[in-house]
Amino acid sequence: MSMKTLVTASWVIAHDGRSHVEIPDGAVLIDGDTVLDVGDRAELGRHEADQRIDLGDAVVTPGLIDLDALTDIDHLILDSWASPDLASGFVWSADYFAAPRAVFDAEERRTVREYALVQLALHGITSYMPIASEVHSDWAETYEDFVALAEVSSRLGLRGFLGPSFRSGVNVVGADGRRTVMFDEEAGRRGLAEALRFLDHTEQLADPLVTGVLLPCRIETLTPELLKDVAEAAHRRDALVRLHALQGRTERDYIERAYGRTPLQLIADSGLLSDRLIVPHAVVLDVHPDVLGTDTGNVATLADAGVSIVHCPLTNARYAHNLHTFGGYRAQGANLCLGTDSFPPDLIRGIDMGTQVAKLQAGDLGQGHLSGYFDALWTGGAKALHRPDLGRLAAGATADLAAFALDDFRMGVTEDPLRTLVLNGTARDAVLTMVAGKVVMRDGSIPGVDLPALRRAGQRLFDQMRAAYPERDHRGRTQDELFPPVFPRG
Repeated sequence: MSMKTLVTASWVIAHDGRSHVEIPDGAVLIDGDTVLDVGDRAELGRHEADQRIDLGDAVVTPGLIDLDALTDIDHLILDSWASPDLASGFVWSADYFAAPRAVFDAEERRTVREYALVQLALHGITSYMPIASEVHSDWAETYEDFVALAEVSSRLGLRGFLGPSFRSGVNVVGADGRRTVMFDEEAGRRGLAEALRFLDHTEQLADPLVTGVLLPCRIETLTPELLKDVAEAAHRRDALVRLHALQGRTERDYIERAYGRTPLQLIADSGLLSDRLIVPHAVVLDVHPDVLGTDTGNVATLADAGVSIVHCPLTNARYAHNLHTFGGYRAQGANLCLGTDSFPPDLIRGIDMGTQVAKLQAGDLGQGHLSGYFDALWTGGAKALHRPDLGRLAAGATADLAAFALDDFRMGVTEDPLRTLVLNGTARDAVLTMVAGKVVMRDGSIPGVDLPALRRAGQRLFDQMRAAYPERDHRGRTQDELFPPVFPRG
């Protein structure tokens, strides 16, 4: 017999079949892993429940869906402050390409994964699709890495859409300081084979919290032949594909030089344009003022094909890339979902950044698109994953939910619960993360996780990663030259 749980709070964000709605003094009644009902606390409180979780002055929401979730040690803290003359120091040198090494061993990579997944749970994320830096690997991710990641993810209780990244090329900088891509096509073919092997592994696991997907690396690091192989495999296996593309002028310029096509044309020619494709970040399209500044139909092409676009507003701002524009993409029917792409995995701060950028772009305080951002977070993410049971709190939905405290004095007064959370809070205000009806995180505690010890391990591994940058730099610069402090240190 399944266990019934009643979750109550001062606010619940439900779904009425058409839209998310705000229910004051609300409740969510859960039967096993499924939402039985959502509504008024007094009414649902009459039901028998094996477990009652009263969150007090808090807002209960659908679980947060992060489709570009960092499962690694933070590196944005290093490279998002690079000056133009240092920017090339954050990819491999051509010399290092000939003899790369893995900065972490298998056990250290497992610890890195656990460190990152615990961060997701602490920030209210229930479903995620991983991303990791390729800078500190000896090439890309492996089958064994992801068998370990799946085990850690399932043990913690998160819902993962997983697969090892793979590539046939890597961005490098030569002695002349010019950036290009160097290839090892056999490594790309081996990587795809390992990714397909992992799909087989997830089928054998039959774990509802683990779904196998195909996660090739950045588009410029994949040959056209490998892209076609990915498209064919995705079609044959009915697998989702996430491909980082349309995210920078360097990528666009390289692909146009190498193949005489834009990145979007390369995607279309490969056979990947379909509703199985998920693209972070889709910023560099013709509509962007740094490209043509004119809409030539790029957004409509993606929308008509059913492609989902992962918008990462906080990371985009930190790297000086902005979507042009969130409202414009939505108006053309593009399915937008959200990702963090870096540390912190704070989708609330991301929404805050995105809404403020939208206002600046429009010159209009009414164009923040706050409801649109939450739609992207929940229903947009669920649509991208082909999981209509996620991203909503309604009868019959899967019981993935998060809750954020509103009672901290620093939060200030509560006006609208979501507007207050975005403007005055962060995802660190999460007090509950629940997946499939089971508590993953409550009040900053995760069962079986020693947070102080994991924090110390994370710092040690970050220091190890940082110390390895100079050996990959084409000019052999020191850590202090690559990463100068904000002020000189005495």
